[in-house]
Amino acid sequence: MSNLHLHRFESDDLLAASLADAIAENLRDALSQKGTASLIVSGGSTPKKLFHALSQIDIDWENVKIGLCDERWVGADHIDSNEKLVRENLMVGHASKATFIGMFIEGAEADDAQSACTQNIKASLFPFDVIVLGMGEDAHTASLFPHNPKLQEAYESHELCISIEPSTAPHLRMSLTRSAILSAKHLYLHFQGDKKGELYHQALEGNDTFEMPIRSILHQPYTPIEVYTA
Repeated sequence: MSNLHLHRFESDDLLAASLADAIAENLRDALSQKGTASLIVSGGSTPKKLFHALSQIDIDWENVKIGLCDERWVGADHIDSNEKLVRENLMVGHASKATFIGMFIEGAEADDAQSACTQNIKASLFPFDVIVLGMGEDAHTASLFPHNPKLQEAYESHELCISIEPSTAPHLRMSLTRSAILSAKHLYLHFQGDKKGELYHQALEGNDTFEMPIRSILHQPYTPIEVYTA
């Protein structure tokens, strides 16, 4: 597809370094144009090397705000918290000067927090300069899971956030909606390994976005996507 640009690397280290450089350049551009920049990242094990590489790049991190594509509805000290992952792996080194804007709201139920989460993100992070998506082995992205009852709403909503309860993974979630993801000035898809490489090609070949939610991002003509893989 004309709006997909594939970058393939021989090793995870080369992938992390190249993607970190690309993101840093995007953030520098935003900082020079408006004095601030927003970076939205995903959780999981895949981005850890990217986070470490990015944290060592010296940019004006004091004016960068970091947020999440999705969050498990658990406290920031919980082992499954994406906030915890980001604070421990990205917000170190030079990037320790950045500001984190989380999704989780203490004491609130996820379903009741959609509006507040949207308002918090709109006030602090929006518009999004850079979003880095991942892709699960079931072809989910952010917390948009296959055949979830709220997928249709997540695809059609013009709000930034939606609460999701996956049937195949633990914890209630808060996720960016499809329109929120596609609003990014720079959108990256980051995955590694042969299995996910095969999954990516399956996603390109089919059209059922409920079977493979990553297709809802790949099969659209509006937002260019830089695909980084090893």
